[in-house]
Amino acid sequence: MKLWSDTFKDGAAIPGANAFAVKDPATHVRLSSNRNPHLAWSEVPAGTESLVLVCIDGDVPTIGDDVNQEGKTLPESMPRADFFHWSLIDIPLKRTSIAEGEFSSAVTPRGKPGPSVEGSREALRHGVNDYTGWFAGDKEMSGDYYGYDGPCPPWNDERVHHYIFRLYALDIARLPLEGRFTGPDVCKAIHGHILDEAQIIGTYTLR
Repeated sequence: MKLWSDTFKDGAAIPGANAFAVKDPATHVRLSSNRNPHLAWSEVPAGTESLVLVCIDGDVPTIGDDVNQEGKTLPESMPRADFFHWSLIDIPLKRTSIAEGEFSSAVTPRGKPGPSVEGSREALRHGVNDYTGWFAGDKEMSGDYYGYDGPCPPWNDERVHHYIFRLYALDIARLPLEGRFTGPDVCKAIHGHILDEAQIIGTYTLR
């Protein structure tokens, strides 16, 4: 199976328009267009009943005390963990691409609705991404963040972050998840049903 994007090349930087935030000389960062990137795929294996897409940043600091703090930096050697930016499940076989901006074209305070995709005739479902937890204590931004929300690594992080877009071909038409679900929930549910997978990686930094 092959996966590619017209928005960025595998291993190259993700454009600012596809990020949650971009650099700002006065305030370090400002909100961006937050457009989901274009993605397309081919050579889906025989026997596939549905597809699943996830986007994971594996470079998120596990210690948040110095995140975005003046006069401090996050060393590249700091322990890191996964942060889910997107999970889209029950993608039908007739779909072979996702247009840029199709599922996200702005930052939505308190998050986009879900899990069903508004206005879609397909039975697509979005999981909540990890901005849900990140903004949990923010009175103006807290909520369930369904679907895609793009990169916003700490502006004082010495490490360039890597965003893995991974597509799975599954042998089941509908993933056995109900109601609200997370990226880790998706990864558990697809276990034992994966026929093939493909991925591309984009990078992003606010330093």
